[in-house]
Amino acid sequence: MSLITGFLGSGKTTLLNRVLGDPRMARSLVLVNEFGEVGLDHLFVESVSGDMILLQSGCVCCTIQGDLDRTLRAIARRRQKDQTPPFDRVLLETTGLADPAPILQLLLNHPMISHDYRLDGVVATVDALNGARQLDEHEEAVKQAAVADRLLVSKTDLADIDTSARLQARLGRLNPGALLYEIVQGDIDPALLFDSGPFDPAGKSERVRDWLNAEAHDHHRGHGHHEGGGHGDRPTDRSRHDAHIGSFCLTFDEPLDWDGFNRWLMAVRASWGDRLLRVKGILNVAGESQPLVIHGVHRTFHPPTLLARWPDDDRRSRLVFITRDLDRDSVEASWREMQG
Repeated sequence: MSLITGFLGSGKTTLLNRVLGDPRMARSLVLVNEFGEVGLDHLFVESVSGDMILLQSGCVCCTIQGDLDRTLRAIARRRQKDQTPPFDRVLLETTGLADPAPILQLLLNHPMISHDYRLDGVVATVDALNGARQLDEHEEAVKQAAVADRLLVSKTDLADIDTSARLQARLGRLNPGALLYEIVQGDIDPALLFDSGPFDPAGKSERVRDWLNAEAHDHHRGHGHHEGGGHGDRPTDRSRHDAHIGSFCLTFDEPLDWDGFNRWLMAVRASWGDRLLRVKGILNVAGESQPLVIHGVHRTFHPPTLLARWPDDDRRSRLVFITRDLDRDSVEASWREMQG
């Protein structure tokens, strides 16, 4: 499952229209709030049921009925009974005012949801014309950009070069671990957006490097870790919302004892779970020849997954945090305290 988020008018519907026309996106299920908001009339083929339609591309489009978890469970039951056209992936479009963190938490935390769906990645659209103002005025816009794996800056054909460049620099500071693309009218290769998760045991080495590239912003601080992107590295012109969101990476040079590391991570989740917007990591665990991937939102984490291979020759453990009102020094101090 991929989450498509972004503030009002930032181009989510246009993006869906374009990517769903690609033959590679056949057998996708698209979850939207209302068909009328999606504007896919020219792609409709037939109504499968009152809340589900089949598109010419072979995709299925379904409206969210009531709570998201009820809709997801109902779709899973239909699929098991062959009551819906077959699909291999789910694209969930949020409303423009949605806080993505509770949605991510649901996808990870609800046992009946995680049994049938696996979170792949988060795509966020940001309006080149209005994005800076939206980041200033709406905390939801900041969270949408902060938790994304892929940031799509839309309407770059309408914004002047300097405005677009300033926005992209700001997004880079807010979420240095995300890949950023400029798009016009939703035109982008779907392969750059979907099937991007690091959880496939077959391993996707290049994409693992992609979501760990926040470490390129790190600097060595002389106590066994490289960390970066925290509040101390931010420029002084941050908006009041940006100032609350931080991104940093902890790096561990030596192989980790899993039991000790897991106790520390549990303590971090217990103490600061509400402030953990997202945590991703690739770990070198003592006794394991393969890297271990972890991924969590707030207090909920996927079961750890072994990748088939390391993405490169770097065998250090790297743990990327995206947080709200939680600085790197506090997390580091908790690690040192755990080590005695």
